[in-house]
Amino acid sequence: MTATATTDWQRWQTSWDRQQEWYMPDREERFRVMLDTVEAVAGPTPRVLDLACGTGSISDRLLRRLPGADSTCVDIDPALVTIARGHFADDDRVTFVEADVTDPAWTERLPHASYDAVVTATALHWLDTEPLRSLYGGLAGLLREGGVFLNADHMHDGSAPRINAALQALLTRRKEEQRQRGALDWADWWHAVARDPSLADAAARRFALLGDPRQPPAPDAARRDRPVLTRWHIETLLEQGFTEARQVWCSASDALVAALR
Repeated sequence: MTATATTDWQRWQTSWDRQQEWYMPDREERFRVMLDTVEAVAGPTPRVLDLACGTGSISDRLLRRLPGADSTCVDIDPALVTIARGHFADDDRVTFVEADVTDPAWTERLPHASYDAVVTATALHWLDTEPLRSLYGGLAGLLREGGVFLNADHMHDGSAPRINAALQALLTRRKEEQRQRGALDWADWWHAVARDPSLADAAARRFALLGDPRQPPAPDAARRDRPVLTRWHIETLLEQGFTEARQVWCSASDALVAALR
């Protein structure tokens, strides 16, 4: 069954936010700093590329914060894009592009040749080192001179391992407490998606394309070649054509890196 006009897309958007906040309790603060940086660099009416947009969490906050902004939402996940399309129905400030960002030709599908800002959150950690390095180089070419790229993701400063371990232990304890009070994790949320008649078809396509998140991770998942140090991201962005790059925010589990073209 396909999605219908009566589907409560705001409920699904909120459900996604609550599930993500279980992993990242500082998520809203991270978004606030991200949008502060977009506004500071690109002004009140930026043209923004929301990369690996998911359900459109960043674009939702962007357009409430900066109503004159324009957002191009790019993702490959059929289920998350279905929720995003429903949430932004009839909003002509948002354009959707379904594309795989590891495809060298993905930028040819975009409606604009350049952007004032490219933003992404909790998405690029799925990419191995070399595909991510290549993507960073391509993003430099998409930004106008002086434009900004912002990546908020699972990365950390490796110079303070004991502090990192202590903060991670506290986050884990809090997550366990919230779980006991009924918080949904990643797998739970996807079980709910698959049960919803409006999303079941899109979920099935997602599982076939990207794997089934209701199942435990593959045994080799933890051994993938995926960069986790903030320093790697900053250095690689500079190597790939950005003129400045720095961390602008961090928490116990995540960091936000900004880079200027």
